[in-house]
Amino acid sequence: MDKSLDWREYVITRAIKASGYSAIVFVALIFFFLLREGLPALSEVPLAGLFSQRWYPIENYFGILPLITGSLIVTVGAMLIAIPFGIGTAVFIAEIAPRWTREILKPLVELLGGLPSVVLGFLGILVLAPFLRVFLDLPTGLTALAGSLLLGGIAVPTIVSIAEDALDAVPQSYREGAWAIGATRWQTIWRVTLPAARSGVLTAVMLGLGRAIGETMAVMMVTGNAPVLATRWNSLFMPARTMTATIAAEMGEVANASTHYHVLFFIGLVLFLISLAVNVTASAVVFRQKKRAERVLS
Repeated sequence: MDKSLDWREYVITRAIKASGYSAIVFVALIFFFLLREGLPALSEVPLAGLFSQRWYPIENYFGILPLITGSLIVTVGAMLIAIPFGIGTAVFIAEIAPRWTREILKPLVELLGGLPSVVLGFLGILVLAPFLRVFLDLPTGLTALAGSLLLGGIAVPTIVSIAEDALDAVPQSYREGAWAIGATRWQTIWRVTLPAARSGVLTAVMLGLGRAIGETMAVMMVTGNAPVLATRWNSLFMPARTMTATIAAEMGEVANASTHYHVLFFIGLVLFLISLAVNVTASAVVFRQKKRAERVLS
């Protein structure tokens, strides 16, 4: 065998391994940085004060509960919108739409996914918020509902793109087998195609959830940025503030190594842990489903 070919294969293999390990190293370094800058907040602010209901750093109130509940209500609302619309659109593109329609819709969806969030934020301020204020007779249209609707629209292209690829990867023989035993198109989609692409669809949902949790500019522009604790169902129609918006709005104004500075990094640490928990849970579910499918096939 050619020695130069062996040398090239060795270099390429090592480069691929280094790329894979670098992702782990980068995540570990980010986590270490957040720990170094965020943990001092635990010694500077009492734990009861850190998890209290008031965020007003000017008077040394650093309660992050309103920020956590604001992020949760906006994200949950966004996913209640994005999941059915995203998966439904993916099913339409992959299973129902004619080929010429698919060739138009798929690039358009990916183009929507690439739009800057600040542009969508402008649309939210100028169009969505005034419409909600008039339609729902609210004091202001800058509410958690506006953030949820906008975030849902931002997460939909991610879910559609990945879920459509997962549905498209299902072998055609699965569909033909279902049709052969008399299943209709909708029965085939619901009982054959979607279950076969379950892991890919779940990955799409988790990536859409990650996009919604991590979004900053669009949420900061349309939610009203009021750190109010969300405890009731009508909190969706009130202004809210998310963790990401708080970091983006206040980090540029704090003194380095101050208590406010460390609390903002602690918020970033909490956000990192939430995202990590979501991704680990999704990976565990996907792995379990793959193992179950392998046992069924064997």
